[in-house]
Amino acid sequence: MAIRKKSTKSPPVLSHEFILQNHADIVSCVAMVFLLGLMFEITAKASIIFVTLQYNVTLPATEQAAESASLYYYGIKDLATVFFYMLVAIIIHAIIQEYVLDKINRRMHFSKTKHSKFNESGQLSAFYLFSCIWGTFILISENYISDPTILWRAYPHNLMTFQMKFFYIAQLAYWFHAFPELYFQKTKKEDIPRQLVYIGLYLFHIAGAYLLNLNHLGLVLLVLHYFVEFLFHISRLFYFSDEKYQKGFSLWAVLFVLGRLLTLILSVLTVGFGLARAENQKLDFSAGNFNVLAVRIAVLASICITQAFMMWKFINFQLRRWREHSTFQAPTVKKKPTVTKGRSSRKGTENGVNGTVTSNGADSPRNRKEKSS
Repeated sequence: MAIRKKSTKSPPVLSHEFILQNHADIVSCVAMVFLLGLMFEITAKASIIFVTLQYNVTLPATEQAAESASLYYYGIKDLATVFFYMLVAIIIHAIIQEYVLDKINRRMHFSKTKHSKFNESGQLSAFYLFSCIWGTFILISENYISDPTILWRAYPHNLMTFQMKFFYIAQLAYWFHAFPELYFQKTKKEDIPRQLVYIGLYLFHIAGAYLLNLNHLGLVLLVLHYFVEFLFHISRLFYFSDEKYQKGFSLWAVLFVLGRLLTLILSVLTVGFGLARAENQKLDFSAGNFNVLAVRIAVLASICITQAFMMWKFINFQLRRWREHSTFQAPTVKKKPTVTKGRSSRKGTENGVNGTVTSNGADSPRNRKEKSS
């Protein structure tokens, strides 16, 4: 009898390309596990922590408020909620990429550089637009626009409405989802440091406003910043479709500077004047009160340094665009060869005048042949 040899082949392993092409399906399956967990009594308690907002408090009806209100504060369980909605953000990212951006890319036939920048601007413009509309709705519903003193009055703002807390959870989830997207989208190594810097800045400031109970100020500054960034990315999308559309960048440049000024004014007004004049200026972790001098200085220093960094990047960007624009539109000046007395070097004759290459390149044999033909 012939003895069959056992196969020594290793089981198939999920390749990198397979994970990249099917990451949305894998993430969807993980998210569905949490949703299906709500259907069973044994797993419902664990799944609720991931799916729904935690730490709710019901305030009874008073003379000012006819109905009872349900408010929220933050806690460690919010990390589980942020994780679940990070999975949702990855799924939405993949849907926008596959059904919108990829179809446009196939029609426009972009280069690799424009392809990656178009995808980045497409994803961010959708997120910024959605966040601006959502944040503006919260500002109007809670009378932030009609009464700016809400930014610092009755601090600490440790109790939030459902919309306010869900907004911050969604913001944190979106910027956390940007880390695995660097892997899923096969971001170039030279672009990763730039991406990590601005993702880290977003997470630092959003989490800081959330944990220090400065959610009112953080919401206003986020809506203002997102509106300016949305204008930039939508202008870049139009520029990629047709390079004649450059007026959007001019409008964005003006609003960018105004946005930085308004950010500094609101921050100084809220932290430097409003909170500095508050009666309760004692550090109290249980009550969520961080209104002390050291924290106020740290908050203002962080905002000012970030705004200065953004202005520095903005000035460099504008100078680079101005140089490219002036170089592109500079007319080529044809120089006549000068006749010098005495001996002329052969090297100078071959390279043009005084060793410099002339714009017409008339000394090239190929150019002489093309002119004679």
